[in-house]
Amino acid sequence: MVAKALKSRRHPVEAQIIPIRRCNLSCTYCNEFDNFSQPVPTDEMLHRIDLLAALGTAAITISGGEPLLHPELDEIIRRIRRHGILAGLITNGYLLTPERINRLNRAGLDQLQISIDNVLPDEVSKKSLKVLDKRLRWLAECGEFEVNVNSVIGSSVRTPEDAVVIARRALNLGLSSTVGLIHDGSGRVQPLNEQQQRVYEEIQRLKKPFYTSALYNRFHKNLVRGLPNDWHCRAGSRYLYICEDGLVHYCSQQRGYPGIPLEEYTLENVEREYHTVKRCAPYCTISCVQRVSMIDELRENPLESIARFFPSPVQKSTAGLPVSVRILTWLFLPTKQARRRVFRSAALRLLRVK
Repeated sequence: MVAKALKSRRHPVEAQIIPIRRCNLSCTYCNEFDNFSQPVPTDEMLHRIDLLAALGTAAITISGGEPLLHPELDEIIRRIRRHGILAGLITNGYLLTPERINRLNRAGLDQLQISIDNVLPDEVSKKSLKVLDKRLRWLAECGEFEVNVNSVIGSSVRTPEDAVVIARRALNLGLSSTVGLIHDGSGRVQPLNEQQQRVYEEIQRLKKPFYTSALYNRFHKNLVRGLPNDWHCRAGSRYLYICEDGLVHYCSQQRGYPGIPLEEYTLENVEREYHTVKRCAPYCTISCVQRVSMIDELRENPLESIARFFPSPVQKSTAGLPVSVRILTWLFLPTKQARRRVFRSAALRLLRVK
């Protein structure tokens, strides 16, 4: 996926689709659910996946509401994988059982993110470790896909230290862990107090995937202090959010823009939105959009981007980077060396990138 995105910017890297807006919970900080919507008809969901595949989309994440409420979720996942697209799922986890996890295995799910906000449930969020720990153990034992546990830090979470407990529990089970920042209805960060900042920094010191470290260095280090980031958001181009009505939006917090039916969305729209400046970008907390935009930063300004993502005393050296980053850097950074061009071409063929 990354290699294809580094080679060309004329396709979406990731799309998020909503098969149902209804949720079985009602977390007070969330603005992405209701308690009455019916599932999107399966045939329509499959058609939307076909349209995203025609645009060259590399990964599709299914979200909601609560996507496990859709009766044909497995068929939706299978259609994504049939196109050779990576399939992800964001869930509150309440409906997971060993049998349900095995169905996700058979459908071909690649990655699942489960959201846990506190150790004990309260009036803000029922997504607690007490309720969901059994589901985490089932995921660790039965899941054949990557599992990430995400917590949110911000003013609506009563005990921010809970996020540390949740992160450590995830790591002890062999799962990955990330932390998000609370935002307002436009996706902009809500300032963290000193206690919340300390908790966030403590979680960052725990073991985490290299892309999480890069995301922290590039975006979250500033945001936790209430500082803006200077970057170009690629929402509507490299990242698409498809609501239950089949409209393309920038992200979950900027619904209505551009608001074009997916049926009518073309590569010309992708190209236009690639260059469109989004006024909400400086204080944006939407990590999925930031991750996608980081790929284009690497493609357009590779050496500067690497130094920004993985700061070190020797800014021009890649020696301290993870092996996977060093390999991608060596293969895809601009060069006049014929030998490297041969290896790059071979790598693209192996990765099935045309």
